[in-house]
Formats: sequence, C-alpha cells, structure tokens
Amino acid sequence: MASAPVLCNATKRHPADAPRLIPPATRGRPVFGPPVFGPVAGPVPSTRARPSRRLVSEVAIVVSPPSGSAPSAGSQGGDSPPGPVAARYDMLVSSGAIERDPAQIHLVQALDRLVQDLDRRRRAKKGSALGWLFGRSGDGEGPPKGLYIWGSVGRGKTMLMDLFHEAAPGKKRRVHFHGFLSDAHERIHAHRQALKAGTAKGDDPIPVVADALADEATLLCFDEFTVTDIADAMILGRLFGALFKRGVTVVATSNVEPDRLYEGGLNRALFLPFVAELKSRVEILRLDSRTDFRLEKLGGASVYHVPADEAAEAALTQAFKGLTGKARGKPATIRVKGREVAVPEEAAGVARFGFADLCAQPLGASDYMAIAHSFQTVIVSGIPVMGEANRNEAKRFITLVDTFYDAHVKLIASAAAEPTGLYTATDGREAFEFDRTVSRLIEMRSSEYLALPHGRGDSEASGSSFGLVET
Repeated sequence: MASAPVLCNATKRHPADAPRLIPPATRGRPVFGPPVFGPVAGPVPSTRARPSRRLVSEVAIVVSPPSGSAPSAGSQGGDSPPGPVAARYDMLVSSGAIERDPAQIHLVQALDRLVQDLDRRRRAKKGSALGWLFGRSGDGEGPPKGLYIWGSVGRGKTMLMDLFHEAAPGKKRRVHFHGFLSDAHERIHAHRQALKAGTAKGDDPIPVVADALADEATLLCFDEFTVTDIADAMILGRLFGALFKRGVTVVATSNVEPDRLYEGGLNRALFLPFVAELKSRVEILRLDSRTDFRLEKLGGASVYHVPADEAAEAALTQAFKGLTGKARGKPATIRVKGREVAVPEEAAGVARFGFADLCAQPLGASDYMAIAHSFQTVIVSGIPVMGEANRNEAKRFITLVDTFYDAHVKLIASAAAEPTGLYTATDGREAFEFDRTVSRLIEMRSSEYLALPHGRGDSEASGSSFGLVET
C-alpha cells in the first residue's frame, strides 16, 4: 500500500520573520506568498465598528461575485475606514499587482472581521490577570472562530492568506499543512523516545505536543489543508481538539470542502468526528472567483522549451518567479514510505527539478505520485534525448509523464528535442510505450489540458492507495 506524501520544509528551525512590506509587482500578476514560520509584523489596528458575525457550522457560505461593479475591498457601508487586510488588498490593486475581484473582496472583509476579533481577544487577555488562563483552559469566552477557505486552484487563496497573516495580531504561525503534520509527528515521536529514556512523564504525547504548539502560536494559518494519510487522519481529531481547548484559532485554505477531506480514505468513519469538530470551529467560505490566475499566467507563455540551453533555463526561471510571485523558493523533502524525496526548489505549489533529480535516481511510481499530489506545477529542466544506453531513465520518464498526466499536473520543461525526438531506440517495450509519452507531452501543452483542475480521484487504477486529490 502506498503511503501518502508529507511535504515538509528542509530546515527544522524557523526563526521569526522580520516585518515585511509588499513590493511592487508586474501589472496583472497575482501575488502568491510563501508559507511563513513564526510571527511576522505586528498588528495593524482598525477602528472600524465590528459588523455582525455570521455563525456557520453545517452550511457553507458560497462567496460568488455579486452583480454590478466591484466595490472597494474595505467598503461595507458607512464611512468606516478599511480594515488592515482590505487596505493591503487595495494597495495591490492600485499598484497593478492584481485586478479587483468581487469574490475576493467578500473574503477580505471576512478576514478583516477575524483580525478585529483576534485583536479584541488579545487586548481582553492583556487587561485581565486571568485572561490567559481562561484562553488556555477553555473557560470564559472562547477563542475567535477561524476560517476555512476553499475553492479551485489559482483563485487567489494564497495571496489572501498572505495579506491576512501580515495583518493578524499576536503570536501566529503560517505553514503548509503537510509541513505542520510532519512537525507534529516528529514531536510525538520525540516525546515517546523521551518516555522510553525516562526523561519525560505521562503516557500520552498529544497534550504535551498541543501545549507546545499553543505556547508558540495562538493563530495557526494552514496552506493547502488536505488529508490523505491514515496516520495523519487518526491523530488530527485529538490534536486539534486539544489545540482548540487551548485557545488556538485556525485559518486554512484548501481545494476541497471539509466534508470531502480524507474522502475514500481507510477507516474514514473514525475521521468524521474531526470534520464535525472542525466545522464547529471555523466559518466555511468558498472562493468562487471567475478567474484562474495561475492559468492566466500560463496562458500566454510557452511551457516546452527546445533546446535546453541558457535561454530555456532563463525562461524556466522566469516561469517559476511568475507563478510564485513573492514566494521565495527553498529546498524541501517529501516523505514516501519512510523515505525522503528531495525537492531542489519549491514555493506556492510549484516545484523545480532537473531531469536527473527525477529520472537518474532510483525513484518509482509512488514517488512520482507523491510529487504530483504535492504540487500543481512542476518545472523540469534538461530532458535529454534517450536511447538504448539510458533505458532506465526512459522507463522512469515514461512513468513520470503518465503520473503527472493522470493528476493534471502542469509541466513546464526544457528539452534537447521535441517530444517526437526524445527517444531514438526502435526496439523494446520502451519504444512502444514512448509513443504514449509523446502523445501526452504534446497534449500537456494544450490550453485544454492547462485548464483542467489539478488532481484526480480515480488514481486507484494506477496503483495509488490514497487517491490523488486537489492541493
């Protein structure tokens, strides 16, 4: 049975980021930001009166563009100044970095309400000697209700999370959800090892880990919230239940609604109480934007560059920067069946590899599935012409393309030849199968393929035990 991947940052310590300013960006380019670990800039207070909160548990609010022209992000009636998220959003619009989107504006307003709630909660705790105790014990007023923002790839969820995290007050942590799960598993394992060594007390590591996480941040911001691994599914209910009791607020972005988390997973019935708990702790908002900003960026650009020379390498670098915006690329690893697959550079759902990283290493279908599950777009440089002398590389490349094709991964590549000239041998199984690879490489350059949503749920036929889901 294949294990689901866990994407984690290569570095284990994440110092607090310094306050950041939003840089100017190329006109029309959406800004996608990186997962940020640790607290960043302090709060930007708002004097706007608090609007009435919408309480949502079982019913999702579909945020879709209203009729008429798009209002300012901060407009909610009256003369109240815009909140800190709206102010940042309007600044991006004014600079030409993004276009105003009515669906995004509704989410901006929800995020600003949460910023106000968090700031009110923080000030109330400072004003009461017992406020901190109340927040940690679950007595008195509970933590502000979080947000769960879901929608298709490329609608601007990451950009909105950037703006919210910059504006949110208090101790906070921004992290890719897979990275958070990897960190949680490591902490649980470390506590169990300490128990064996006699240096820790208590049999249950979950409360200890929850205490540590809640001490580090009372606001957890998760990018790409998804669950595919049974080990993750089985700890989430207890871990998040403990975090909520300790006053932690959760804001998450995802491509799937909460009721579809871990869909089709092993022993899913045991996971459903966590879904119910999550839905009671967050407001569920769907981002139903009319524009797929990532597709818009790919639409006017070549995704297959021949030959694989310096000009092609520069084009790949430009594609990476264009898709990730201000996110800084960094190395990462993906855990697969207890092994680690190195990712030379990744940011904002985009990964970059050399051909040798993927096809000259002893990787197989489960590794490529893990990569396809973790990234919407993969950039591969230096695909060579292959033949009898490198049949193993050709076999892996065939499997790689099949896996990416099934998962609707957007492939941007540089190669020594057009697809029809990449394999020169005429005999053997590879020659026969490479015809399919050629056809798929050509199709993967089409506007129809590029418009497909990332991920498929029918990957059981390819040998996946967890199924590919949108990330």
